[in-house]
Amino acid sequence: MSAENSRAWPRQARLAGLPVELVPMIGTLPLATLFDAADRAERIGVGGDEVLVAAGIIGREAYLRRLAAWLGLQFAALDGEDDRPGDLIPPPQALAAGFVALRRTPSGLLIAAAPQGRRIRDLVQLARTLPATGNTLHLTSPERLEAYVLRHAGRRLAEAAAFDLKRRAPDLSAAVRRGRRHLPAAIGGGIILAALLAAGAAGAVTQIVLSFVFLGWIALRVLALMHADNARPPRLTCPDSDLPRYTIVVPLYREAPMVAPLLAALGALDYPREKLDILLVIEADDAETRAAIEKAGAAPHVRVVVSPAPGPRTKPKALNAALAFARGEHLVVYDAEDRPEPGQLRHAVAAFREGGPALACVQARLAIENARDGWLTRLFAGEYAGQFDVLLPMVTAHHLPLPLGGTSNHFRADVLRRVGGWDAFNVTEDADLGIRLARFGWQTGLIASTTWEEAPRRLPAWLRQRTRWFKGWMQTWLVHMRRPRRLLGELGLTGFLAFQLMIGGSVLSALVHPLFVLVLALHAAEGFATASGGVGVLLAGLTVATLTFGYLTSAALALAGLGRRRLLSIGWVAATMPVYWLLLSAAAWRAAWQLAVDPFHWEKTEHGLALTSVRQAGAPEDERKRDGRRIGGDVLAGKAG
Repeated sequence: MSAENSRAWPRQARLAGLPVELVPMIGTLPLATLFDAADRAERIGVGGDEVLVAAGIIGREAYLRRLAAWLGLQFAALDGEDDRPGDLIPPPQALAAGFVALRRTPSGLLIAAAPQGRRIRDLVQLARTLPATGNTLHLTSPERLEAYVLRHAGRRLAEAAAFDLKRRAPDLSAAVRRGRRHLPAAIGGGIILAALLAAGAAGAVTQIVLSFVFLGWIALRVLALMHADNARPPRLTCPDSDLPRYTIVVPLYREAPMVAPLLAALGALDYPREKLDILLVIEADDAETRAAIEKAGAAPHVRVVVSPAPGPRTKPKALNAALAFARGEHLVVYDAEDRPEPGQLRHAVAAFREGGPALACVQARLAIENARDGWLTRLFAGEYAGQFDVLLPMVTAHHLPLPLGGTSNHFRADVLRRVGGWDAFNVTEDADLGIRLARFGWQTGLIASTTWEEAPRRLPAWLRQRTRWFKGWMQTWLVHMRRPRRLLGELGLTGFLAFQLMIGGSVLSALVHPLFVLVLALHAAEGFATASGGVGVLLAGLTVATLTFGYLTSAALALAGLGRRRLLSIGWVAATMPVYWLLLSAAAWRAAWQLAVDPFHWEKTEHGLALTSVRQAGAPEDERKRDGRRIGGDVLAGKAG
């Protein structure tokens, strides 16, 4: 159909109120299908073309070719010699804008656009009012436009993913190492600290100071135990037409067995699929995961992004690479093994709207699905329950800086870009980003929605994962303490102290814990009263109090969290907390060594090894009903099959 003829809408389409983006499909698809698409498009606030594509009725490129022919425009394949940009190098921002300048012509710039949804209506209006549009505008598909930009601006995109934060704010990046002799400092510091704790007046002073730091760390957890968590999922009262477009980013590396379950979990999300933008980020050499994605037959709103080679091979660099492709107003990060509650995206949208424009991020609660797999997973489950169901509700209630968990962080995408995205060189990019958001004046909240995760069952895997976490917390503390006075001014006194206790205190307690145990053993061997007189008794009592209350508060935090998760049957593991602390200390010292010799190395955690599941047994009734339910059960979903 020519552009001239397209100005005369078919009578039946006009009477039915068919949106203009569906008119080119008359004669290609049954009118009943188009009417159904129009109804759903109006109900959820998208273009009719997006409904057709999401339902699998027509491919995106096939639709755009049909639209181009109807408007009398050319379709640009963007893969030939004529599509070279010349002096018009496409900017990386073209991915988000959806159009790119190809070359100069006598009529001006020739633009290739990949319109979707309601933008097509503006395009049709432009084509009708400007008769020379065909000389200045071509249509293309989003996939072809992305490939074009990657060919000509891929290097800039890659460098931005790895080094943008370092260039923009070097003091906030772990890539900038203020000292080059970390190994001697780490070893020397440990030896000096052990010597000070072992003997002398300096040792007594050091022990007293450290004890008060740990007592502050303990007090923070006692306050959390006293805080009543009455959080309920916020109620979203807006219609689906007012829901924002949502980008889901999942970094994958050697996760082929997890692809099919992951796509099933994402497919169970209670959100209009036309408003979902799912990005699976893989490494260039990960052929198995790519093949698994192709075999799974991902839906049209699922795209694959290849993380570029420059810079460290880390999760945050992969996330930054995906950020350039993100089309959503909101963005959430999930891991390969994550199983979020179906209503989580809606809960996050409601939280953002209730929290106002200052709320930049909300963290969903994390819980361990394979809690009954063994001793380690039971302890891990208690630790997570204490952290996400007891401690963090208190932290967010008092608007303290929140070190984010590694997954299920929901962001306002524009704010995420404004603060520089993730630090590609920090191996716990989540904790660092949470503190950076607070420093820039943004708020972070916690929502009463759960994402279920898999914990390592075996000690070597647990040790590698926990080493990476400790190393990243060390990086985070060192980065943000480069200018303590500035940090104090940005976080305020309460926020500054909370940062010291939650990040610095957690690392320091793990590092010094075995030394405290050793000192206590020495005092016991010498006799508390005889070896050092009254000072010895005081120090021994302080050591006993620190260790005892540390164990007790950690156990109480875990038990309180397990109680809220209805998992008190595994609460007996809290009695083994002293042994668990020794394992944490081993991981912390291993992390200190790695920070000195290999700071940016990412030790991957293998998934898909769980033996048991507590998710179905512990989930609320409405969650069990939603589990696995298909989205958008309308006539179009049936036709897509």
